[in-house]
Amino acid sequence: MDLADLLMDMGVKAKGAARVLARTSTRRKNRALLTLADLLVIEKGFIQKENEKDVADAENAGLTRAKIDRLTLSDKVIDEMVAALKEVAALPDPVGEVTSMWRRPNDLLVGRMRIPLGVIAIIYESRPNVTIDAASLCLKAGNAVILRGGSEAINSNKALSSLIARAMTKAGLPGDTVQVVPVTDRAAVNHLLALEDHVDVVIPRGGEPLIRFVAEHARMPVLKHYKGVCHVYVDRGADPDMAVTICMNAKVQRPGVCNAMETLLVHRDEAASFLPKVAESLMDAGVELRGCDETRKILPDAARATEKDWPEEYLDLILAIKVVSGMDEAMDHIAAFGSDHTEAIVTRDYERAQRFLREVDSSLVLVNASTRFNDGGQLGLGAEIGISTSKLHSFGPMGLEELTSRKFIVYGQGQVRE
Repeated sequence: MDLADLLMDMGVKAKGAARVLARTSTRRKNRALLTLADLLVIEKGFIQKENEKDVADAENAGLTRAKIDRLTLSDKVIDEMVAALKEVAALPDPVGEVTSMWRRPNDLLVGRMRIPLGVIAIIYESRPNVTIDAASLCLKAGNAVILRGGSEAINSNKALSSLIARAMTKAGLPGDTVQVVPVTDRAAVNHLLALEDHVDVVIPRGGEPLIRFVAEHARMPVLKHYKGVCHVYVDRGADPDMAVTICMNAKVQRPGVCNAMETLLVHRDEAASFLPKVAESLMDAGVELRGCDETRKILPDAARATEKDWPEEYLDLILAIKVVSGMDEAMDHIAAFGSDHTEAIVTRDYERAQRFLREVDSSLVLVNASTRFNDGGQLGLGAEIGISTSKLHSFGPMGLEELTSRKFIVYGQGQVRE
């Protein structure tokens, strides 16, 4: 079977599985999720042995530390995958939920009911834990899914795929509920994006080049975000210790992810006292600082920031810093250079906090909390398969409800239109 036929066969099988899943009981779906959670624990050694092959190849290929971190299936990451499966199983099933109902003058009862999207294709890089997150959420929302992971994680994804197939079989679900593209040939992506009659929506996860490629070539709708240029704004009168803690977490905890802070904005009245304090902690953690002219008067060791730095998603231990005259300038900067992903304010002022929440146009806006919370698991969705900065259909982390659509339903008593 050549590559085009392989992907077409996967699409046909996924379409058939989706019809079964749309009418599968919550109990059966949860059984599959919990069985998979047990298998991840039982087969942890097998998973990590296969993952070690990918990590070794990545190191030999000279991948960055951040990319290798995203690729590695540590004990902690596997434990988080198990916990996410159990959390998704415990969440209410959205399929079949009637979200609203109203009566028309002719006594027709009109409502909206949640239904699965159908077949979802997910194209992603590095992070093999996405394989489990995507499988769990798509399954619980009644969708079949075709997963195309990055070539750097092929051994890890094949191992996880084998466990998913075992869990589906044990739960009595179609074996084609979750399919992983088993080849690393890049042409597989092109063939997958051409399956408009079999795939209902595609979700790309990864770097901006991948996402733009998918958006340009897909024949079906795409739920996406191009990059995460996330800001923390430290307001006049902000608690300095809280601000340092938030900035350190937002930048340093995992610098290679899309919800890490890339630019720090500081109110001019706080800059002289706050910047030396936060800079000391950041530089101790290995962060390279790039500042505006006003920042460099306070932090002379910082490199000069250029116009190219403000829209940059570093995904590394690099931080741009800008001193601003106030919240208006901070929000103008965010509007000009942000990516509609995640923005945070550190403030003691309730009115300014509320204004920041209302006026900043991003998928998550936070007050006195780290940007790292823009994650489905952290926000109580159980897990997520990506963050959408497209406002149609969904805005923010893609959890269970975001993997469904709504159809209209009508109850009548013999009414006919006049």
